Amino acid sequence: MSDAQAVHGTAPDFQELLPEFERLCRIVAKLRSPEGCPWDRQQTMKTIKPYTLEETYELLEAIDLDDNAAIQEELGDVLLQVVLDSQIAADERRFGLTAVVRQIADKMVRRHPHVFGDVEAATTEDVRRNWTALKQQEKPSRTSQLEGIPVALPELARAARITARAAAVGYDFPDRRMLFDKLKEELAELSHELFGSAEIPDVAATVDAVRVPDQPISDLATRERAESELGDVLFVLANVGRRWGINPEEALRKSNAKFTRRFQAIEAAMKAMGLEMKDASLIEMEEAYQAAKAKEKRAQA
Repeated sequence: MSDAQAVHGTAPDFQELLPEFERLCRIVAKLRSPEGCPWDRQQTMKTIKPYTLEETYELLEAIDLDDNAAIQEELGDVLLQVVLDSQIAADERRFGLTAVVRQIADKMVRRHPHVFGDVEAATTEDVRRNWTALKQQEKPSRTSQLEGIPVALPELARAARITARAAAVGYDFPDRRMLFDKLKEELAELSHELFGSAEIPDVAATVDAVRVPDQPISDLATRERAESELGDVLFVLANVGRRWGINPEEALRKSNAKFTRRFQAIEAAMKAMGLEMKDASLIEMEEAYQAAKAKEKRAQA
């Protein structure tokens, strides 16, 4: 039975896995050796960071596409980053891959005492509470609940993580619906900086209207206040996502992908009509956008 056919919770066939994993490790070591690849030898953990991030996002895209072949390939690329980083660390006399694997295995056992020990956890909330308590025991030197959140995280993801940490010690709205009242407050404050009034202008969203040129915010202090208020709006939205179990970074990534698909459909439609994008009217482009949107919804149904 292959790994793909195994029942849930079945470990891979180690007689098959271990030789392949050893082969990968030896390949990476060879690439880093004096007889290996000049490019690989020159890499450090810092220079390889952009590739690690790129491979991670390519994996996320493959998962969104639900393409098993692509997911398998991208998981391999992510695994390569782990092995390569560990080989670089070993070459620099920092640590080795064995220590990396041992440490994460120990951590998973330690963080799951309800599976590998005698602690009871009947719900996912019990698991989360135990995990947080154990993590705090492991990091006793931290003086703030917010320490340890990676500053390199995308900011929407970081906002969700920050509010989750604050909520873990009780600093959270008692009713998640209250966040929409907070959102109204932040939008009013943003409106005040942009329009001079907390009342948001009532302008219907339509493409059949005279274009009004954007006017930049010329006053630096006003622009900084508007930027701060926009940040507050985004922060509340990230918190809304967290309270409803929606990853805000993932939600935005999917919306970006959705808009990209539909805009490319506009480009294809204009080309089919013999029009350059710069010569097409906004109404024509919007009609193509709505047609693409309707087509997607029919496909989903």
